[in-house]
Amino acid sequence: MAASVVPETDSIRRAVLLLNAVDPGRFPRLLSRLLQRLHLKAETSFSEEEEEKLQIAFSLEKQDLHLVLEAISFILEQAVYHNLKPASLQQQLQSIHLDQDKAEAFANAWAAGGQETIEKFRQRVLTPQKLETIGWQLNLQMSASTQAKLKSPRAVLELGVSNEDSKMLCKNCMRSEHKVLGACL
Repeated sequence: MAASVVPETDSIRRAVLLLNAVDPGRFPRLLSRLLQRLHLKAETSFSEEEEEKLQIAFSLEKQDLHLVLEAISFILEQAVYHNLKPASLQQQLQSIHLDQDKAEAFANAWAAGGQETIEKFRQRVLTPQKLETIGWQLNLQMSASTQAKLKSPRAVLELGVSNEDSKMLCKNCMRSEHKVLGACL
């Protein structure tokens, strides 16, 4: 077997103990929801109200529920990063002492939605700024009074970028999501 993609840290060991105690009937739906929303970087998977319902449904304290949700998300992110096959994911999870039924639930959820999730991650913007427009000017000075054969090129490059995180307005043209280095196009 290849190197473990899920390290056995103290928090993972604690999360595995909590996961093993979770109701196996409700667990696949929780996995499915987290897998569907895994690619959304700025949003939480559950609202406060939904978290309270999950605490009751799984009989977990708030901090334990957060640990379980973070552990599941971490495992699924590792599966995305390493592009694991469902059987390999199941094997990895059993090696960190996750019960077989929970490891199978992970494998089944991954088999059903893993490739779609990987594709969503591929399309996600990783940097906060995105290049929107490019403009350029080239000025060529052919001669000067002191030099007859002078060729002096001067270029101006204008890059228009949008800021994905803060949605700023350009001071010059007042277009949203537009911030320009140099001047507006």
